[in-house]
This record gives sequence, structure tokens and C-alpha cells, in this order.
Amino acid sequence: MRFGIVILGDQRWSQAARRWRQAEEYGFDHAWTYDHLGWRDLVNGPWFDAIPTLTAAATVTSRIALGILVASPNFRHPVSFARQLTAVDDICGGRLVLGLGAGVGDPAYDALVLGGPPLTGRQRADRFGEFAELLDLLLRTDGVSWRGEYYAAVDARNLPGCVQRPRVPFVVAARQGRSIELAARLGEGWVTIGTRNAGLDAWWRSVADGARRFDDALAAAGRAPADVRRYVSLDAAPVYSLSSAGYFADAAGRARELGFTDVISHWPRPAGPYAGDEAVLDIIAAADLNQT
Repeated sequence: MRFGIVILGDQRWSQAARRWRQAEEYGFDHAWTYDHLGWRDLVNGPWFDAIPTLTAAATVTSRIALGILVASPNFRHPVSFARQLTAVDDICGGRLVLGLGAGVGDPAYDALVLGGPPLTGRQRADRFGEFAELLDLLLRTDGVSWRGEYYAAVDARNLPGCVQRPRVPFVVAARQGRSIELAARLGEGWVTIGTRNAGLDAWWRSVADGARRFDDALAAAGRAPADVRRYVSLDAAPVYSLSSAGYFADAAGRARELGFTDVISHWPRPAGPYAGDEAVLDIIAAADLNQT
């Protein structure tokens, strides 16, 4: 099993650099940041963008994979985003991992801040399909012309392309329907948050149900289960995964039993979302991260 950590973009780089260095020193396999223009009550700031954050993180690390969890069609266009991803993959020496998701809807800040019309769930799924398909094509191919309902490209160039071939790996967030089919078809990885607003046991049941649906989607796509890594965001559960070292070990073990290859937690914050004690990281680094 591999272990990941999310570092929110809520600190100036003079403070945040320490966390990214430590994530590598602790032995995490991958470190991520969110892709939002503003997130929940942290929309009032401070908040920093994912792309320059990962660029800076690349300069203070050398081994750990660096990722976006997850990139949002709410405010990104595949043509410009492909150029940014190519640059970051180059700067980090081929360590970039790209999480992709449909983007939260109204009333979330990202869905409203650009002043566009609200989208239904079906429309967001349609837009996500276009976003992922076009981004996949742009990162693999030079000179793309393409037109859909939400996005278009005219002779879009991609040279020199990604360091990783044929492109940076996609980790697609999906729960059901067309999104999970897209994950099975395009993803090198699949990530789930289960069903929120449920008790702990109900949340784990939803994660297990999602894994079964993903198995079915892989079979329909003609892909072997071993070909796609499976990620679960442990902190989507009603209990914070780093509330104690013991709980983290139990949660990681439960995920492993369900066939997940990767678990993701969030760096402890002093207050608010993911409030916790950084001392727990010292314990799990010694007991878990470098022992499996």
C-alpha cells in the first residue's frame, strides 16, 4: 500500500514549504493539494493556487509524487491547463499525478465565482466528460482541433509533451454512472470519497460498494483490475484519519482489505477542517509509512 497526504493551499509559501519537505522526509509516496479558487470557510483566505504551489513543491522535493486532488472544470480550460501540466511535469522531473473530477456545483464558491449559469448534475457530468477526453488528447497529441458543447481547441500544440509518456497519469474521481465508466476507461487510477454525511460504518459500506461498481466498469472497459490503482480519501469519513495513530492504522488496514492500493489523508491543521496534532505524523511515519 502507498500513502498520500493533502496539503491545503492555506499558507504563504514561506510557511508551506516546510510541510512539503516534511511530507517527503516522513516517507509519504504522494503529496497533493486542492484545485479550488476558494474552499468552504477558507474562501475568506488565505488561499493559493494549485499550479504554482506544485511548481514550488517540485523545487523543495526530489522523490515524492506531486498531485492535484482534483482538477476542476469549473474554472480550467483543457488547452491552457495542458500547457501548465506539461510545464509542472517537466519541472518536477516526471513526478506529477493529475486527479480529475467533475467539479462541485451550486452553491459552492468555484461554481459561482465566474458568474456563469448554474449547471445541473447531468450538465456537469457532460462537461466533465468533454474536459477529460480533450485533456487526454491534448497531452498525448500535438496539433489538436476539437469542438464540443463546452470546450474547443484549434490546432492546439503540446510540444515537447509530458516527461511521463504518453502523458501524466490520471486519477479520476468517480462514484457511479458515466464518471465511473470514464475512470475505468481513461484513468491510471481511481479515487473515491464514498458517500458523505453517513455514519462511519455506512461510509465504509459506500466505499466498498463503489469498489464493486468500479470492478464492473473495468470489466466493461476490458481492463484488468491490476492495471488501475485505487485511492480512497480517508478524511471523507466522519472521523479524521489522523485523529490518532491507532485510528489511521485501522483505517489503512480496512482500505487494504477492500483492495485499495493507496490511502490519502490531510495534513493536520491548527483549527477548522482537518484540525489535529502534527505529532501524529511523527508516529505514523515510524510505525506505518516506512514499514509496508
